[in-house]
Amino acid sequence: MSSEVEPISPITLPPITNPDLEAKWLKEALHTWLDEEFIPEVVNETIAVRASQIFVRQRLEGENDLGSLVIAIVTEMQAFDFSRSFYSEFAIANAVSDLILDSLGIDRCCGA
Repeated sequence: MSSEVEPISPITLPPITNPDLEAKWLKEALHTWLDEEFIPEVVNETIAVRASQIFVRQRLEGENDLGSLVIAIVTEMQAFDFSRSFYSEFAIANAVSDLILDSLGIDRCCGA
């Protein structure tokens, strides 16, 4: 029995073609996820707006690697005040990743 672990291949998104549409979709999808995961909070909209701005700005700067985009969201959301929220920058970045993978039809279970 081999104990070698295969690394997960990077996921590269296609270049951004409609930044406004991508930002709107991500903001709405993330806001819905935030409201449904725990309880709806006023701050959820602000979180969704900020995360979608970071994501789209990174994409406009040419970043298409999903892992790098997640790290950028974690890094930049560290400056956000999460004191009025159940969430953290890590939960937000992971949610964005899951939403993107779901939108691409990529199974996110078990590294598949």
